Amino acid sequence: MRDMDKVRVLAPSGMLGAGWDHATIERGIALGADVISIDGGSTDSGPYYLGAATAKTTAKAVARDLRSLFTAAAGAGIPVIVGSCGTSGTDSGVDWVAGIAAEVLAEEGLSLEVARIYSEQDATDLKEHLDAGRIHPLSPLGELRAETLESCTHIVGAMGHEPIVEALRAGARVVLAGRATDTAVAAAYPLMKGMPAGPTWHAAKIVECGGQCTSNPRAGGVLATIDAHGFTIEPLDPAVSCTPISVAAHMLYETADPFEMREPAGTLDVRDARYTAVDDRIVRVEGSRFHPAEQYTIKLEGARITGYETVSFSAVRDPLILADVDAWANLMRAMITERVRQTLELADDEYAFDLRLYGHNAVLDDLEPGSGPPREVGVMLLVNAPDQATATAIAKVANPLMLHLPAPGMGYLPSLAFPFSPAEVERGAAYEFVLNHVVDCAPADLFRTELGEKTHA
Repeated sequence: MRDMDKVRVLAPSGMLGAGWDHATIERGIALGADVISIDGGSTDSGPYYLGAATAKTTAKAVARDLRSLFTAAAGAGIPVIVGSCGTSGTDSGVDWVAGIAAEVLAEEGLSLEVARIYSEQDATDLKEHLDAGRIHPLSPLGELRAETLESCTHIVGAMGHEPIVEALRAGARVVLAGRATDTAVAAAYPLMKGMPAGPTWHAAKIVECGGQCTSNPRAGGVLATIDAHGFTIEPLDPAVSCTPISVAAHMLYETADPFEMREPAGTLDVRDARYTAVDDRIVRVEGSRFHPAEQYTIKLEGARITGYETVSFSAVRDPLILADVDAWANLMRAMITERVRQTLELADDEYAFDLRLYGHNAVLDDLEPGSGPPREVGVMLLVNAPDQATATAIAKVANPLMLHLPAPGMGYLPSLAFPFSPAEVERGAAYEFVLNHVVDCAPADLFRTELGEKTHA
């Protein structure tokens, strides 16, 4: 039994399915890793993946990464923890990853006990929490309404470390969790082994994105070694380094406050953290603290359908249009609105469209510093309507304008360029996030764990 006055957490990457060199995993095992933890998803890619309960990654990429992790972990006798399975952590996402895991284990002849932790929430149950005053908004959203819960296609709760710890204690060697905080996935095993909360949560935050805290994020993950007084971070690629700045900077990543980060059980506080270079590759961190919350809370995430989208794209290189492309775009918007009203008899509030000029302020809009007329511009029309047929009809009405609309005062009809035929591409249902709320509860109230073979429908 390894001495557990310290715990070593191997974080191979920021996301399952992203890929890595298996040699970095072997090096982490050789350095004494006690657990492998990796995030399986996030909200970074938008609401579609939660709303549609669809994974962002492909099954082959997930299988490749799980094979690397399972073979290494089985040989070392250490557990593997995956959080936010299937990108958004829905129940079907957990089952999807579990099915891939079962195939990989069978192909490799491995027998590892698998736990599945489900985090999807039922709107009816949440309405009871709402009626009891246990659900509270996070900025910038306001008070939650029952109709909002009912409108969601899928709702998940972001678990803390506790359900993962319980699965490990029950004998799981592979934990496949639904939606979880990125840090809970890495913090669970060290906390179970008695490591202090301050260093553990801080180390978990630093390793959540694998090698992003290193000099070369593409080269692989990191190993965090947590002890009673702090932690160290070491890259798994010998040619890569961590520096005090690269490690400290990760507290700026996806946080509203560079000194504090809220977890279900409390708040990580790094105001007094000290970052010291052990050598030219390894960084030591001490002084992190964790303040337990008076009330345990779980963050809710939910998505609903906003309509159906059709997209069209054309390219402009005509110098007369590009001399004042904003005026041309404003004319395009006015003409589309007028033609839709005349042809489809739709009022302005019955649909929406976005005209975006790529190559001219499409990302920063008015914040973009002026630099003269662009050489070429890609024009994206994105239509949103209550049904797919209407969205496509609107895009078709706009088609002649996207191809031939002259600029104000232009003496000829230009021919612009569609990159594909047909020009209209149906994107299907569009989603939006509508929940940014927390619910007062006990750590295990909202989650369900199944060990071994899947038994539920």
